[in-house]
Amino acid sequence: MSAQPDHASVASYAPAPGAPAELLARLRADKRANTWVPAFERAWAAALEESRRTFSLAGLYEVVQVWQARVASAPAVDAFLASGRDDTGFVDLEEIRSRRR
Repeated sequence: MSAQPDHASVASYAPAPGAPAELLARLRADKRANTWVPAFERAWAAALEESRRTFSLAGLYEVVQVWQARVASAPAVDAFLASGRDDTGFVDLEEIRSRRR
């Protein structure tokens, strides 16, 4: 007999306890704050409500992970857009993430 739970484990990525607050501070300092802060707050509120219903932190972890990736990739996206390159052949990140679910 195994001591392992028979249900799916929580996401392998667990952000530091202060990660959401640090992320929100970074979003507020970004030039995209007018759009990013409300979007993050909506996603966080939805994930928080889901976690209250399901007793799972996975949704909260995912919100932090997605927004950390968005902030980290912003300089590369800005450079790409400034270069005038054609992006018609690329796939939306949200579409790829929704396929994994």
